[in-house]
Amino acid sequence: MLKTLTLAAMTAVAFAASDVVAGPRVERVTFGAHGEQIVGDLYLPEDLDAAKPRPALVVTGAWMTVKEQMPARYAREMADRGFVALTFDFRGWGESGGARRQYEDPDAKIADIEAAVAYLATRPETSKNRIGGLGICASSGYMVTAAKDAAIKSVALVAPWLHDAEVVEQTYGGKDGVAQLEAVGDAAEAAYRSTGKQAFLPAASLTDDRAIMFKVPYYTETDRGMIPAWRNEADPAFWHGWLTFDAIQAAPRLHQPFMMVHSEAAAIPQGAHKFYARLSGPKQELWLDDVTQFDFYDGAAPVKAASDAVAAHFRATLDSAGEAGQ
Repeated sequence: MLKTLTLAAMTAVAFAASDVVAGPRVERVTFGAHGEQIVGDLYLPEDLDAAKPRPALVVTGAWMTVKEQMPARYAREMADRGFVALTFDFRGWGESGGARRQYEDPDAKIADIEAAVAYLATRPETSKNRIGGLGICASSGYMVTAAKDAAIKSVALVAPWLHDAEVVEQTYGGKDGVAQLEAVGDAAEAAYRSTGKQAFLPAASLTDDRAIMFKVPYYTETDRGMIPAWRNEADPAFWHGWLTFDAIQAAPRLHQPFMMVHSEAAAIPQGAHKFYARLSGPKQELWLDDVTQFDFYDGAAPVKAASDAVAAHFRATLDSAGEAGQ
């Protein structure tokens, strides 16, 4: 079912009176993934009852990010709505282990999501049969691929970046543009294999055109994504793995209930439409008017609209009515 919501309506909702009077408790946690220590934050609802395990969510963010950025915002929103929510730093990022740093590795991140789900299932606060996955931006592709793990019972995506080879060419300047990026990545990978040392580029910059994300908001703003916990560097050797990663191929194999929130004004909506059309299981979508990719990360109205829709989806599909609250 297709739904749309205007920015004016979202703003009205965002500034309506809220019944949330206190924030969730946040617990630092660690767990293992392929021999490395993963560091995470577990968001626990204020009214948590130890005798009544809650449905729980793994919440993941955009590429090259850490748990304190948009994952923290959505984890807090989910905990405010009654869910246990886990964010974490992927291997090689933030506080987590891993020798190779700042390297966007789809396969490793998919495995880390699976490890996070397994960890959540061990927590006494959570119901191991009611674990869902919430992916934001690039990690949406990782989340839907990880959902081959039957332990993930329901999936929701916000501003999903979902690409295949066709969408990659549309996004990165055609075959020539893709080839140029792959050449940059291949050269960086060859140098790494030869020397054992990584070479880094800025992840984001307003002035340095070598940056992976040049002249973008959020990451270049100190009151938004440019936070002390985030290291503004990336290993360009990631390009081949990223450009050849196919998130859309996961759609026919995704049988869990699915919810997607996006906007035609956000990143590669054509990929989201393509993915959604190939789903065969139960599915819902909500398209918001005139919301940019970066406003989905921290804009009050878009975040609230997305969080409300996602929470309603998980409340219904994780069979948590009467337990997850409002």
